[in-house]
Amino acid sequence: MEAGGNAPADTNPTARTSARVGVQIQQSRRLPDFLQSVNLKYVKLGYHYLISHLLTLCLVPVMIIILIEASQMNPDDIRQLWLHLQYNLVFVITCSAILVFGSTVYIMTRPRPVYLVDYFCYRAPDELKAPFESFMEHSRLTGDFDESSLQFQRKILERSGLGDETYVPEAMHFVPPRPSMQAAREEAEQVMFGALDNLFANTNVKAKDIGILVVNCSLFNPTPSLSAMIVNKYKLRGNIRSFNLGGMGCSAGVIAVDLAKDLLQVHRNTYAVVVSTENITQNWYFGNKKAMLIPNCLFRVGGAAVLLSNKSVDRRRAKYRLVHVVRTHRGSDDKAFRCVYQEQDDAGKTGVTLSKDLMAIAGGALKTNITTLGPLVLPISEQLLFFATLVLKKLFQKNIKPYIPDFKLAFDHFCIHAGGRAVIDELEKNLQLLPEHVEASRMTLHRFGNTSSSSIWYELAYTEAKGRIRRGQRIWQIAFGSGFKCNSAVWQALRHVKPAPNGPWEDCIDRYPVKVVQ
Repeated sequence: MEAGGNAPADTNPTARTSARVGVQIQQSRRLPDFLQSVNLKYVKLGYHYLISHLLTLCLVPVMIIILIEASQMNPDDIRQLWLHLQYNLVFVITCSAILVFGSTVYIMTRPRPVYLVDYFCYRAPDELKAPFESFMEHSRLTGDFDESSLQFQRKILERSGLGDETYVPEAMHFVPPRPSMQAAREEAEQVMFGALDNLFANTNVKAKDIGILVVNCSLFNPTPSLSAMIVNKYKLRGNIRSFNLGGMGCSAGVIAVDLAKDLLQVHRNTYAVVVSTENITQNWYFGNKKAMLIPNCLFRVGGAAVLLSNKSVDRRRAKYRLVHVVRTHRGSDDKAFRCVYQEQDDAGKTGVTLSKDLMAIAGGALKTNITTLGPLVLPISEQLLFFATLVLKKLFQKNIKPYIPDFKLAFDHFCIHAGGRAVIDELEKNLQLLPEHVEASRMTLHRFGNTSSSSIWYELAYTEAKGRIRRGQRIWQIAFGSGFKCNSAVWQALRHVKPAPNGPWEDCIDRYPVKVVQ
């Protein structure tokens, strides 16, 4: 789990220290300003990705030129060419060998396109809603929190950006709460099966057609696994390639997509299903350590099921094509590794501790990720401006601020992980985005809370429900995760996308956007 929210400082020194943990942004705790130093090695890494496909980039224009020239030849030109080739056998053999070799290399190295046929986000029943005052009253009645902890939670909720319609699992609605393995399984089944039932109904995909299954859930990993629960429920075929990713935090949704993409490059003519969720029931914190209380206030029930395909026939009905996935891992740094850490407090109660360095570490991971992503997606004009200022700074050692490329020229829509209001605020500022670019993230946080790895799909669903997706537009999904990781996925719309029936925003999209209390 990851979080980032806002809360005022506490008069108690301990509370004040804890309140800084991804809650109230102090000058030293905010995301680093990207107008400062840029690490050149990550720029090089981005160009390495680009150059790795250089052969394809060179061959395609050459083949296009040859086809254009051939189409402009008249019968006399063709006759003269044939006579010329009859007397130049070595030339013919050489050209044929080059053509065959080039075509073979192109076919073997060309990545197969991966299509997003459809996806579905789960929405819990209304009886599981947790309005602000009900949440606080319930927390008081449990008897597990002292007055200081209750006030701390109230301050976080007031500034979190969450609305009154988010959901908590059924076990948390009882007094006292009833977290158990069975209740956690029931929550997982409701979320995963609810999303998958609607996905299969919308796409008419049969269980026997699914060849790959990837499930990610960070904190709940029972035996048999969540992926095995899905195989059992839908009677998936015996040779399905199933994977269960655990402990990878809020960025695991992009990791799961990347794994499915790699598998689809190897296994032909098949479907891959990705299920991203988090489990709240057994991971509620019942102690008084403030750094562990923040997830209680931000994380809510949610999940998404995504259908990917490498079948060429699915291009016509697919919504999007996967363009790029860029993953950044800062786990080699000890502070980054421990900034989101599941452990027990002094009373032996388990929870997730959020370090006071979380925002700074997230900013470093983000800078690394977007610096690598830039060469893959930015227009040449933006890259030239960036390199011009970077070279001037390196050569003349002057206090020249690197030019920060305008990512609004590369992407039409932004799906920033709804981890908390603070993260969205800082990304809006540092990437110089407009309010409409972060609207989907803010409204997802308001309506559904932090649903962990599935939040980027609720945001995409919001944009679709608003009727804003047009053919050819690019969408940037970016998420942060424990470890510490920052991952990006870039999609291109294959058509004007209409909202799916029974979507999570179907009966409430007209009420959004709403003004969120600052």
